[in-house]
Amino acid sequence: MEPYSDDTRAILGLKLPTDPRWVDLAALSLEAILTDHAWCEQKAAITCISLVQRFCEYEELVTALSPVASEEWGHFRLVVAELRRRGLRLGRQRKDEYVGRLLEFAKKAGRVEERYLDQMLFMAMVEARSCERFKRLSEGLADEQLRKFYRRFMESEAGHYTLFIGLAEARFPKERVRDRWAEWLQFEAGVIRNLEVRGDRIH
Repeated sequence: MEPYSDDTRAILGLKLPTDPRWVDLAALSLEAILTDHAWCEQKAAITCISLVQRFCEYEELVTALSPVASEEWGHFRLVVAELRRRGLRLGRQRKDEYVGRLLEFAKKAGRVEERYLDQMLFMAMVEARSCERFKRLSEGLADEQLRKFYRRFMESEAGHYTLFIGLAEARFPKERVRDRWAEWLQFEAGVIRNLEVRGDRIH
């Protein structure tokens, strides 16, 4: 992999960059990558709704995520529209191996507060990697319209990453959030290192 020389690492803290071959592979599989992107946005919307249901006693989360759920669903519609504009079809949803591996790391037992912290950092992690991937697409694709398309999504994911970190810090000392986030970053780097490089999926 190329050295992580751009500003994404400084902003997001990711330990490993996306393999540079990924953008070229994605460019050869536009229907597949746009399909996967659409379903990622749909799952993000559903997850936000689920979090509101699960942690309804946390007023700041309900307030913050209610509009995000609508935004993510709007993103699903935008990606589907882009597929149709290009004469492509929305394919079947696939199992997300990356997300599955991250979920294995999240705490599932213990106090609800502990599970809440890990849920916020899990969401921040997915948004951070998505932001990095969209940045790669916004800079590496030959199609100018798609570069602009993904620049918009990159900016949105960066905002969501910040939001979830902020929700964690609203409930826990910043030092505790920072320490656990460092553990998430190390684990995620191992996941990225061991995943096959494929151009038909966002993660």
